[in-house]
Amino acid sequence: MPEHHDVVVIGGGQAGLAMSAVLQRHGREHVVLERRRIGERWRSERWNSLRFQFPNWTVQLPDYTYTGTDPDGFAHYLEILRVIEDYAASIRAPVREHSEVVDLVDSGDKGFVLSLSDGSLLARRVVVATGPFQRPLVPELAREVAPSVLQTDPTRYLCPGELPAGAVLVVGSGASGCQIADELLHAGRRVYLSVSRHRRAPRRFRGKDIYYWLEKLGRFAQTIDSFPGRQWPPSTVVTGVRGGYDVNVRQLAADGVTVVGRVLGACGDTVGIKANANHILDEADQAYAGFLSAAREFAASAVQEDLAEERPVASAPRHAVVDEVDSLDLVRENVRTIIWATGYTYDYGWMKVPVFDELGRPVQQRGVTRCPGLYFLGLHWMHTFESGLLAGVGSDADYLADHMSRAR
Repeated sequence: MPEHHDVVVIGGGQAGLAMSAVLQRHGREHVVLERRRIGERWRSERWNSLRFQFPNWTVQLPDYTYTGTDPDGFAHYLEILRVIEDYAASIRAPVREHSEVVDLVDSGDKGFVLSLSDGSLLARRVVVATGPFQRPLVPELAREVAPSVLQTDPTRYLCPGELPAGAVLVVGSGASGCQIADELLHAGRRVYLSVSRHRRAPRRFRGKDIYYWLEKLGRFAQTIDSFPGRQWPPSTVVTGVRGGYDVNVRQLAADGVTVVGRVLGACGDTVGIKANANHILDEADQAYAGFLSAAREFAASAVQEDLAEERPVASAPRHAVVDEVDSLDLVRENVRTIIWATGYTYDYGWMKVPVFDELGRPVQQRGVTRCPGLYFLGLHWMHTFESGLLAGVGSDADYLADHMSRAR
């Protein structure tokens, strides 16, 4: 007879562990299944210099708050891994490492059947907490690039010295793409950056980090349902490297990065480019100006907030209007590596449950699916932007535990 559990949580990262802490608080029996090791993606899918993108004081989980000596600093990713490991031990999470779920089916009255490589489990309820960013999204056109060019992504990139000699094309100007492009530039590499839609904002304004401002301006309270078609907005690009600084693609261009538009296609040694780089950078500048305007309006009305005097904010370099191109000759420019920082997609091929749309995205409302007893937790923009952050998974976990209690 297969063992039976009230709740099986799939995933031993911050979301799965937060769910475990909340389930314990509710007195609900459960087990956490982790395919490899606790916090695996923090172990094996981060580049060497990566730091947490928000200040240490935001590292919060149910029954855990940062108590270190550098609340305004930015932890190296290995420090975050240690937090997660210590957290699992402190809450005595019932984690089973090296227990990969290879198949999940709904058997009706019997609950859910979870198949593992060495057996199976039965569960009345299942919480899928396998991470907000599961599988790098590399476009199909990558197959058309000449095989002499190394192609990789942020989960496999480690450092500039690991790449072949020559120039590097970074595709995507989200947080990963911009940080990697900047690191490569500082390492003396010739860098091409293909930009995508993004928002930029000051790392700090009037003495407060952007996280403070996102909270005060209600950006964290905004739900995915407030956006047309539940499509979340472009990411706001921030970094915690070198104590945290403003990420500005125009500044990267002024410093020596060759900025180009969106990659449209590839044929051997030639990559087609859309001539839209300046338009994308203009949109990012508008987002920056809008953020400052909203922050100033809040500051004017919030007289009791402990805010420093506003300092002049450096504007984007005026001369960094990029020259548009419609193609890139990889051989001529000596581009030996392409890093596809083009986002992530879901990886749910092992789930045989009809809770996905035609694009393979989970259909859910704050983690609750149309399949009774099946939940998701920790997805990017699952409910709000905070849903995919350490500081936000706890409130969503509380919501799911309450839903379980009501559903009985």
